[in-house]
Amino acid sequence: MDSEKEHDDEPIPISLVANYIFCPRRAWLEAAGEKVESAQISVGDTAHKRVDAPTLTDDATLFHALDVRHSRWNVSGRLDAAQRTPDGMVIREYKATPVKQSMQVTDAMRTQLALQSACLQDMGETVLGTEIFFISHHRRVKVELTDEDFHKAEDAVRQVREMINAPAAPAPLEDSPRCLRCSHVGICLPEERALGTVTRRVMVTSPDHQVTHLTTPGTRASSHDGRMLVTKRGDEIASVPLDTIQALQLHGNIDLTSGLIRELLWRNVPIMWCSGTGRLYGWTSPSYGPNGTARVEQHVASHEGRLGLAREFIQAKVHNQAVLLRRSDPANSALPQLREIGKQLKNCNRWQDVLGLEGEAAALYFSQFSALIKPAKRRGWPWVARMRRPAPDELNSLLDYTYALLLADCIRAITACGLDPHAGFLHSSSRNKPALALDLMEEFRAPIADSIVQTVVNNAEVSPQGFSHVLGSVRMRDDTRRSLVKAYERRLETEITHPLFGYKATWRRTIEIQARLILGYLDGTQSSYKGIRIR
Repeated sequence: MDSEKEHDDEPIPISLVANYIFCPRRAWLEAAGEKVESAQISVGDTAHKRVDAPTLTDDATLFHALDVRHSRWNVSGRLDAAQRTPDGMVIREYKATPVKQSMQVTDAMRTQLALQSACLQDMGETVLGTEIFFISHHRRVKVELTDEDFHKAEDAVRQVREMINAPAAPAPLEDSPRCLRCSHVGICLPEERALGTVTRRVMVTSPDHQVTHLTTPGTRASSHDGRMLVTKRGDEIASVPLDTIQALQLHGNIDLTSGLIRELLWRNVPIMWCSGTGRLYGWTSPSYGPNGTARVEQHVASHEGRLGLAREFIQAKVHNQAVLLRRSDPANSALPQLREIGKQLKNCNRWQDVLGLEGEAAALYFSQFSALIKPAKRRGWPWVARMRRPAPDELNSLLDYTYALLLADCIRAITACGLDPHAGFLHSSSRNKPALALDLMEEFRAPIADSIVQTVVNNAEVSPQGFSHVLGSVRMRDDTRRSLVKAYERRLETEITHPLFGYKATWRRTIEIQARLILGYLDGTQSSYKGIRIR
């Protein structure tokens, strides 16, 4: 059985059809499994808890959470409430509308009621009427449906099925006021797809949430009454509301209970496991994720190769390395060569040439890395060259750990989009590393990771005495690691003016935006990808 036939056999959710009337791209995002949090959605969810339990009332004529289906149209859904009268059923739908807005019955609402009515009639019931209860206003509005409403509803079901089976995502709306009140605007990025300046600000999905780091060895974290409790030898050392955790990152020997792991999976909160030296060992993700079709396209594109993506990652990286050097040393001798490499990258037509120029730029940049450190501090922070694990000196140890933190954020951003961190375009997937996360990470190395190391050293937030030396390798002590993690989180929560779109966004949100631009390139919404270039 082919995939299109499988889609045809599945009933179309009534809510998906209603969202299609509002915006085809929003319906596509929901069909692809994209989920968001917003104030209006939270209000609606809270209100629906009152009507989502079929046994909520003793009135035998009042039904809550009634499942319905139309066999011929092949749609299904759930009614908020239905009242049986001697003459037939009255359908009531609950809607959350901001108080300042009028109680307007939209086309999407009419279509939803028409589909619900058609389903009840197909099940042998007589529908006497339909109405909307506006929760914020505490008022009911009767809706008189016409034959045209039912014709439009049936036609909308057909259009939604065609959209689901289409090979590419619908284009975003252009300059539409609907985007301003859409809960999915932060993942749809309608104006950003043109890769130009955006006149409005993208709202962060969960602005009050945070990445929680557990860095104290020997601690144990568990779930209790909606909070994460962290204990050591039976003593409570921290208590964090689960609702505020965007992600949980463990550093070293730390235990989690199975109940906490299960609770975080239910909440779609990723857990990242790192070693005491910062090496990322693995992460959790739920069984169900968004954009499965785009993920398949990603693997095909990764196998075929996308030189434009690979080249853009490195062009942005080299540009940012040059800018960071220029800020510390405007007369640095490596700047002309880095700029020349940037120009050569624009004309590269082979993947091997891109990698060769990237290696040349990295050698130049790290040969001058000590220029980022204040002259008065360079004696205490010796630098020879960039050398990876095991780190031979304190600066390399800081870089290793900060790159691991950045890699974890890139993985979180990519998995939030439903993409596979292992199918990349610059780094080889055959190395069994998260190649796409390493690709995305390239353009953020200098402005985030290298800048953080520069800051903590120059501001004396860490000291050379905060490291241990074992068999020729250098490792951070616990207090140094905690200071570095704090500096990293402070940097990621710093708002910047997005270099491409011109609005304010935190560095963490900027990483997610770039991951979604990769997704847009893969699902056909965008013709190209543009990396972050700092000024």
